[in-house]
Amino acid sequence: MNKFLLALGLLLTLTAFTPEPTMKLGLLKYAGGGDWYANPTALPNLAAFCNNQLGTNLDVNYATVEVGSAEIFNFPFFHMTGHGNVVFSDAEAENLRTYLLAGGFLHIDDNYGMDPYVRPAMKKVFPEHEFVEVPFDHPIYNNKFQFSNGIPKIHKHDDLPAKGYGIIHEGRLVCYYSYETDLGDGWEDQEVHKDPQDKRIQALRMGANIVKFAFEAE
Repeated sequence: MNKFLLALGLLLTLTAFTPEPTMKLGLLKYAGGGDWYANPTALPNLAAFCNNQLGTNLDVNYATVEVGSAEIFNFPFFHMTGHGNVVFSDAEAENLRTYLLAGGFLHIDDNYGMDPYVRPAMKKVFPEHEFVEVPFDHPIYNNKFQFSNGIPKIHKHDDLPAKGYGIIHEGRLVCYYSYETDLGDGWEDQEVHKDPQDKRIQALRMGANIVKFAFEAE
């Protein structure tokens, strides 16, 4: 058989059996004026990294879902970011709470300036809980990649130590909050923030750990 035709046939066979992406990461859209849409290349790059490193089959095209929508229940993982104000209505807070109690997971990434707003917003979701620092021996730091000192520092911001906070309900981490580090900027295309490659890899590895933990904790 002609070598070109043989190669073409093999390519077509492999293409025919390449599975379609089975899941999307979610981006949470909220009110209040904060830029929930920041870092548009972050989640596509994180999904591609997870597919390569974790063997997942994530669609690199993420889904944008409003916090009060019933569509939120179609996704096991949501990422929330921004620099400013965050406002949840009573109905939105209740919807997010129901989602998280049902097995969903929320990663909040302070893109700088979000902290004073996201804390009261999440207090509305879980009035009975406070954010607590996640211990370094938690599985979120110790699954695919090891982070023995907790979340890595990616961006300077106020030059404070990077912190990983969480809301833990009945023993389960339902929300992970990355503060004073900016993982999402590290996930973006390199030319966007000019982050050194080692910082980008640290950010992507931590992101993969978060995704892996969220999927396994469903």
